[in-house]
Amino acid sequence: MSKNSPKELLEMAREAKKFAYNPYSKFRVGAALVTKEGRIFTGCNVENVGFTSTICAERTAICKAVSEGYRDFVEIAVTSDLKDEIVTPCGVCRQTLSEFGSNIKVYCSKSDLCFEEFTLKELLPRAFENNHLESFQATVKNTLA
Repeated sequence: MSKNSPKELLEMAREAKKFAYNPYSKFRVGAALVTKEGRIFTGCNVENVGFTSTICAERTAICKAVSEGYRDFVEIAVTSDLKDEIVTPCGVCRQTLSEFGSNIKVYCSKSDLCFEEFTLKELLPRAFENNHLESFQATVKNTLA
């Protein structure tokens, strides 16, 4: 668990949001991801004219952490410029986070950093996980045998 409070992590996410590259949607998002070791990686969204090439803030933070050898995540804080409602990770980010565990705490906030806390399992209760792929591969193997 992080030595930082959720509010402090959300402040880091808000700071990361300032670097968002969002010329098309104008929707800025920042994230702060905490490893089991307490290391914090921040990220912002980076848009592309080919929208499928866009990468969200959460996945930016994940890629930074993984590229430096970290795989065990315990918390992530996410914020945007939304004033009237919290921002939550999109489906792709939820699925990407689930690769690293379903018990990750997720702090989702409004622009003023009022937040709600969830576990990833609450946000993505039936994630597609590696055991599904293993089960499928065993089925294929048995079918071909």
